[in-house]
Amino acid sequence: MSLNEEEFLKRLLATFVIEADEHLSAITSGLIELEKSPPADKQATIIETAFREAHSMKGAARAVNLMDVESMCQPFENIFSALKRQQLDISPALIDVLFDALDVIASVIHTPEGVEPVQISQVIKALKQAETGQFESKEPPSMAIVDDAPQAQAKQTLSPPEPQSAESTEKEPKPDSGVEPVPEPVDSEIKAPQESKTPPKKIEAKKQKPVTEIEKPVAAETIRISTAKLDSLLLEIEEMLAAKLVTHQRAIELQEIVVMLDLWQKEWRKIFPEVRKIRQLIDENGTGTGTSRAIGKLLNFVDLNRTQAELIAARLKKTAKSTEQDRRMVGGMVDNLLEDMKGALMMPFSSLLEIFPKMVRDLSRSVGKQADFVSEGGETEIDRRILEEMKDPLIHLIRNCIDHGLEEPSERENSRKPQRGTIKIDVFQKVSGKVRVTVSDDGAGININRVKEAAIKHGIVSKSEADALDPQEAMSLIFRSSVSTNPIVTEISGRGLGLAIVREKVERLCGEISITSVPGTGTSFQIILPATLATFRGILIQVANRIAVVRTLSVAQALRVKLDEIKTVENKETVLINGQVIPIVWLSDVLELPRSTGSNGSKSVMPVLVLHLSGEQMAFVVDRILGEQEVLVKSLGKQLIRVRNVAGATILGSGQVVPILNVSDLLKSAVRIHPGQAARPVVDKKSLTETKSVLVAEDSITSRMLLKNVLEAAGYNVKTCVDGIDALTALKTEKYDLIVSDIEMPRMNGFELTVQVRADQNLADIPVVLVTSLSSREDQEKGIDAGADAYIVKSSFDQTNLLEIIEGLV
Repeated sequence: MSLNEEEFLKRLLATFVIEADEHLSAITSGLIELEKSPPADKQATIIETAFREAHSMKGAARAVNLMDVESMCQPFENIFSALKRQQLDISPALIDVLFDALDVIASVIHTPEGVEPVQISQVIKALKQAETGQFESKEPPSMAIVDDAPQAQAKQTLSPPEPQSAESTEKEPKPDSGVEPVPEPVDSEIKAPQESKTPPKKIEAKKQKPVTEIEKPVAAETIRISTAKLDSLLLEIEEMLAAKLVTHQRAIELQEIVVMLDLWQKEWRKIFPEVRKIRQLIDENGTGTGTSRAIGKLLNFVDLNRTQAELIAARLKKTAKSTEQDRRMVGGMVDNLLEDMKGALMMPFSSLLEIFPKMVRDLSRSVGKQADFVSEGGETEIDRRILEEMKDPLIHLIRNCIDHGLEEPSERENSRKPQRGTIKIDVFQKVSGKVRVTVSDDGAGININRVKEAAIKHGIVSKSEADALDPQEAMSLIFRSSVSTNPIVTEISGRGLGLAIVREKVERLCGEISITSVPGTGTSFQIILPATLATFRGILIQVANRIAVVRTLSVAQALRVKLDEIKTVENKETVLINGQVIPIVWLSDVLELPRSTGSNGSKSVMPVLVLHLSGEQMAFVVDRILGEQEVLVKSLGKQLIRVRNVAGATILGSGQVVPILNVSDLLKSAVRIHPGQAARPVVDKKSLTETKSVLVAEDSITSRMLLKNVLEAAGYNVKTCVDGIDALTALKTEKYDLIVSDIEMPRMNGFELTVQVRADQNLADIPVVLVTSLSSREDQEKGIDAGADAYIVKSSFDQTNLLEIIEGLV
């Protein structure tokens, strides 16, 4: 095979992957709708669409010689054909078989090396049995759901609906006709949840370039362009913003010189009468003496100097006027080009929402609940980079809604609710250039008392502080790390990390998140995000003789505060602004910089910025507020990927590099310092504690050695034992900080061991983590009743997951 033919086949396969993903996504959406028992006419339309999609995918697979995909598509297509002829009834068992087949087809398309031939044979067998109405019995849904950590998520692209290539004027290929190659191979990948193995739209072939599309105004044609190229082009265009700022700076400098010349001319006009008198005296007395001749030459030079200065002033004013016109022209061109380029990288929110219907279906079924997913505002466009970053936070929120929010069907029925819960994502474009994303459920709501108890347990607040919190402040505690209302840690929830991660990622995007919950009605998370990244409006401030930038969107108010308006309340300096008492600190103290002369309380009036984020407000005293301008964000590089209180840097028109302050960090740092004192350094508590000891109870020598190696590699002292009796004996002779136990063991199982530990006054406080192959909901509830702190299923064992859970417990 020639090199050209090989390259052509690669491009053809890359095109097939794109087309197959579209077919899989359409079939998945259809199956989810069929599960809801739609009206007969709508049901017939869905079946017809799914039949055509399966038929087209079969033909395309044959064109690229993917015989395994073709062989699975044939019985898949036969089932929909039978449904069309009403020779087969739709049932939950049939839907399950079809979803399982889609998962394997997707795996064969994207990771064929990970699919065993026996899996393909089993799918074909199950599909052929389903054609005749026969179904194999399935195990109850496993509790082994996707790990909360992003590492456990599958790859998935974020890409708008695929256009027809500009090079081709042919219509969409008919069934069995194969597919057309396109000029640019594809591969834009970001993480997606493991719950949904069937990929949403656009899972791209590996080792290719990602694609996005630019709409051309002529005849609505489209072309395919690598997103890597577009990202690079956007960065180059954003760099032109620096040229705009430099042009603006030069225009300001020229204007300053014009003003200086105007002042010179004003002074010259004042002195000119005196010069004229001297000349008259010389004319009257004659120029016979050497002194008179010298003064005459000097006066002639002064006249020449004045004339030249006036000419320079006139030329300079003309140049300054031209420079101002050039500045406006360059600024307008850069702004328009930047906006157009940003528009090319804007994507509809629906490209992300497509992954959630099946995820909600699979996840709710795995925990014994029923739920539907609803979305609105999917046409709202947002920067692709923001969309990619928001994927994990939205997955966390959806999981939270299912596990914590929705009740079980019987409980919902007792509360006079439909057995099926609803999870909704609503996207709305705000006038201010922001996007509001609301994630809500119609579940039981959040128990504020349990939130307070969890916060008190982990030392986040004291009992007296918790009692003093108003409902909204208490609700905000749920975003703090380790706070969870779930009584046991599982793979899906209970570690108190999910919402903390969500808030951190949202704030990293310069967004805000808030929560409202009504007991018995449901919970709603509201996220406010910027529509675009990279450039923003920023306020330039001076602190400790240094210039810094704060995002305008994070500034609630800029004002001047009199020194005598600052009052001390509960050992904290506060100021009354708009009828609200707000804590106030010196920004130089927060940044651990020396206060500049005049900012140490010696000035009677001080400039203040009131910063706000996610419902929190704090006032910061600065030296000067210099103004507002458009800012281009620059990364600090891999060496400084995370710097406290600093989000990035920017270059001013003068060429000076200044830091962009991280408002989230500033608010946290300000809380840690006392008024008027420098910020205290943060001490890593882990470095001050001794090595923890873990007792492992496991009868399988293989599992026992695996756990021992994982824990010792993480720095724990580990002792192993073979069953519950052996473990109890070890607990009475040595001190341990945590117990990791299997459940099914001889003599004494893990449930019995946990009960014995909780019943012993000396051992009752030791955390217990159950690691077992038992995945049913009943077994998990037994673990809760016995007093276990965490429950991990071996079938989805992930050492990162285990270590994160242990770290949270010890």
